[in-house]
Amino acid sequence: QVQLVESGGGLVQPGGSLRLSCATSGRIIRVDDWGWYRQAPGKQRELVASISNDGITDYRDSVKGRFTISKDDARKMVYLQMINLKPEDTAVYFCNANLVAMNMNSEFEVGKYWGQGTQVTVSS
Repeated sequence: QVQLVESGGGLVQPGGSLRLSCATSGRIIRVDDWGWYRQAPGKQRELVASISNDGITDYRDSVKGRFTISKDDARKMVYLQMINLKPEDTAVYFCNANLVAMNMNSEFEVGKYWGQGTQVTVSS
């Protein structure tokens, strides 16, 4: 069974930095693309950054120049480096992967998977 687990969240002062990681487990054959999302209290979940299988990245305007998404194909992990954090970056951050995995019946399955989230709080 495929699982995604985020880590690296925490409390940081404005202007500070954090690096989020997302580890995977399960019989993953291929990850087609990754995404980092966030959800602040009372708000909808929003896409923060994405990276495709061939390394093309995209960011929402509010984080451009401050956040960097990267991936490790061999380890099937994705990262989000965040610098110059602002209070408005406070949210639960989720990683997401569109991937191909092999299920218990040794059949290929294509699916979209989510981690459980990690809290990022930016406050003085």
